[in-house]
Amino acid sequence: MRRGLTPSALRAYRIVQSVFWQRWMSLTFRLTSDNVELQELLAVSARSLFSFIDDTNAAITEQMQRDRTELTRGTQAERRETVELILAGASIGRQRAASRLGHNLDQNHTAAIVWSDLPDSDSALLNRATEALAHLARAERTLSVVATVATRWVWIPGAAPSDLDRLEKELEKALEKATADMRGIRIAIGSTAPGIEGFRRSHFDAIATQRLLARLHSPQRVASFDTVELVSLVTQDATRADQFIKRTLGKFESASLELQTAVRTFVDEQCNASRAATRLYTHRNTLLRQLTRADELLPRPLSENSVNVAVALDVVHWRASSHE
Repeated sequence: MRRGLTPSALRAYRIVQSVFWQRWMSLTFRLTSDNVELQELLAVSARSLFSFIDDTNAAITEQMQRDRTELTRGTQAERRETVELILAGASIGRQRAASRLGHNLDQNHTAAIVWSDLPDSDSALLNRATEALAHLARAERTLSVVATVATRWVWIPGAAPSDLDRLEKELEKALEKATADMRGIRIAIGSTAPGIEGFRRSHFDAIATQRLLARLHSPQRVASFDTVELVSLVTQDATRADQFIKRTLGKFESASLELQTAVRTFVDEQCNASRAATRLYTHRNTLLRQLTRADELLPRPLSENSVNVAVALDVVHWRASSHE
């Protein structure tokens, strides 16, 4: 629907149906020479094949109609068209674009993508998640565009780059809680950047974050670009990423989630045990015992290889794992 396709594109199903039916008939004549049995086989096959194609076409046509309705509602269609021109780098005037969007393009922007990974996505649920995002970002007014029936593109205005780390950490924690009852909802948050170029860049960063979650089959429901940028780079080559993890973590790759979290937090706190223990709500001695256990499982002591261990653990954290 986004590319102007119409239900006529479904003719492809009929073409495949014809090719398959000819092939199937030639096979059935080799399977039996009993005319009664052959007649029954062809009758059952025809009902199955034609029903499948008819039901598939009907369902897709209905979905396409819902998409068309969503994408062509009043100003929503104009917003989406304007946004796509900006993202494509088209020569649309900044003031004209801002007027059509009702959105100041000269300020800082933090883009986000809110989507559902379920086939029966609920528009009301997507809208609720988008509103929760705006509320948690403390934004009085956000720009929201219906990209598809199952996806919303969002731009949060006004955040300063210096606030990004704090803002994203708060958003990730709060959104995890806010979307806990929103089945199938996921949120990818881009970087914060100024002006119309920042509007574009932040959106593409959000897309990169969304694609990372899909590529790693990640169980995480909320992710920000700044958090996963390094993981995205490391996992471009899946085979080499797996080799890096096994070489760096060894037996520690299959350690408990609690133990891995303790090590990640310790490294994140610049290897300061007191700060890490406070953040983990545990006693410092408990953390030290966990670090000793980690050293027993790691191929090299944590003190000699902390950066690589942290990167490897980040990849393990974001991808689907045995801890799920």
